Amino acid sequence: EPRVGYAVPRRLGDAVDRNAIKRRLREAVRANDDALAAGTDYVLVARPGLGAAAEAQGFDWLVGEVRGLLEAAAAS
Repeated sequence: EPRVGYAVPRRLGDAVDRNAIKRRLREAVRANDDALAAGTDYVLVARPGLGAAAEAQGFDWLVGEVRGLLEAAAAS
């Protein structure tokens, strides 16, 4: 099974905001579970502006960004 970890620093907001970002990332990874390589560990690190960008662009944008990250990780 692939494993996915999520790192959301405190500077991105209070616990409510950070947990919301983690929930969105989890859902985006679930939507891209076919891109996860078996036996691989992944760590997604949220950067400042991710929450606002996900709100403005929508969930489909976030799913596409996560797919791009997973494909780039598989290629390296």
